[in-house]
Amino acid sequence: MLISGGTTPKAKTGPGLERGAGKASGRRVAYATVAALASAGVLMGGVALKPAFAQLAPDASTVETPFGRAPLSFADVIEKVKPSVVSISVVAGGKGEKNAKGLPEGFPDIPEDSPFYDFFKNLPKEFRNMPQQRPTQAQGSGFVITADGYVVTNNHVVEGATKIQVSFDDQEKMEADLVGTDPRTDIALLKIKSSKTFPFVKFSDKPVRVGDWALAVGNPFGLGGTVTAGIVSAQGRDIGSGPYDFIQIDAAVNKGNSGGPTFNLSGEVIGVNTAIFSPSGGNVGIAFAVPARTATDVIAQLQKSGSVSRGWLGVKIQNVDEDTASALGLGEAKGALVSEITPNGPASSSGLKVQDAIVQVNGDRIADSRDLARKIADYAPDTTVDVKVWRGNKEENVKVRLGKFPGSNDEIAKLEQGKSVDPTSTALDQLGLTLAPAKSGGEGVAVTEVDPDSDAAEKGIKAGDIILEVGGTTVSGPADVADGVKRQVELGRKAVMLHIKSADQRRIVPIQLKKG
Repeated sequence: MLISGGTTPKAKTGPGLERGAGKASGRRVAYATVAALASAGVLMGGVALKPAFAQLAPDASTVETPFGRAPLSFADVIEKVKPSVVSISVVAGGKGEKNAKGLPEGFPDIPEDSPFYDFFKNLPKEFRNMPQQRPTQAQGSGFVITADGYVVTNNHVVEGATKIQVSFDDQEKMEADLVGTDPRTDIALLKIKSSKTFPFVKFSDKPVRVGDWALAVGNPFGLGGTVTAGIVSAQGRDIGSGPYDFIQIDAAVNKGNSGGPTFNLSGEVIGVNTAIFSPSGGNVGIAFAVPARTATDVIAQLQKSGSVSRGWLGVKIQNVDEDTASALGLGEAKGALVSEITPNGPASSSGLKVQDAIVQVNGDRIADSRDLARKIADYAPDTTVDVKVWRGNKEENVKVRLGKFPGSNDEIAKLEQGKSVDPTSTALDQLGLTLAPAKSGGEGVAVTEVDPDSDAAEKGIKAGDIILEVGGTTVSGPADVADGVKRQVELGRKAVMLHIKSADQRRIVPIQLKKG
């Protein structure tokens, strides 16, 4: 319900106030006169009165305070940045999906040892793909960071999207492609399908301080183009989303603001709004944003290769508290305690042991488990690091060659179960193809199955087709195809060119890679 405003009721006067009215009025006039003289900097007794309170600046758009200039209005900043902020509409689902056991969604959860399991799994394709998810729609926010139309938003806004559309403040709508996502920081990068030149904003490279102004612009509840103001309430917040810290702001952020920017008074982005704390589901003045520095590092990798590569130690860790430090003989409660080593992970062959307390990495002291996770993630995969541990009441050094942080929970689960992740199958998953060696004496690699939701299926590749070349290189086995895909990814390509033989016809087919 909308409540209209009214006039402010006048205060009632009582006998006591009436009796002192004349003197009170005199004091008010005197105070007002002194304030006026002081604000004008009038010389009294040969001394200029310097105001300790706010004073209008010459351009009347800001006010001088003892702590610097403050705006009387945010309108000029918003006028500059608002054209670059977009509302994002997403359509997700609508295609036949498979559950974790490889059965189409909608089919019963049948145990693998059941005689019906193979029956349902091996149903003809036209029956397997019958169950359809009803398309769902979602909305969020984003902002343009380059003149050619790269857009930043949240991973959770576009996750599972089959169609993405962005609309500007002038209601112009455009289609956008998903370039890449990073679930760990909840960042996603889009590219608008247009050759137009777009207004854009830049990330701030200045340090953010608690108490700085924070302006949030976004699309709450689908309303679009909404501006709210507040301050930076805190930094270094842990919201249970990996090892990364978040900025806390008190500008009103609601559903639909996800992926939108938070600006400083210079019109630079200081954070990407990603989550709120709310018992009610609405704004209560506690919102969290990915800091600009974290976002820019992630976006650079997404723009280059469509994914983010992080170093991975392959251990489960916990904080070293006072009791743990006492039990280990450590002088202070610092470091990260190894509680488990992942089978087939980088640490499994390095010499690290359970109950090692990691206190340094390449000479940098480790404060706690999150600090270790952040520092390791900053290194590139295949980097060898010196890990100093506290073991047996003394320090020891262990060299570890870092792996690549697993791209999915499924990969992590396999490693934790002691199963290795086959890079060949991972690369082929990106193509959406299952392959096998060609028949004896035959050329190329045979396609045995095609993921119906893949770009390969949309381009008409089907079981029985033969892959002759990948990226211009002849292939003779599935491993060659995987190597070809890997080379294209390393070159920053989003698609791979396949030379396909179908019956007696040959054609070149560009296949978009799935985001891994």
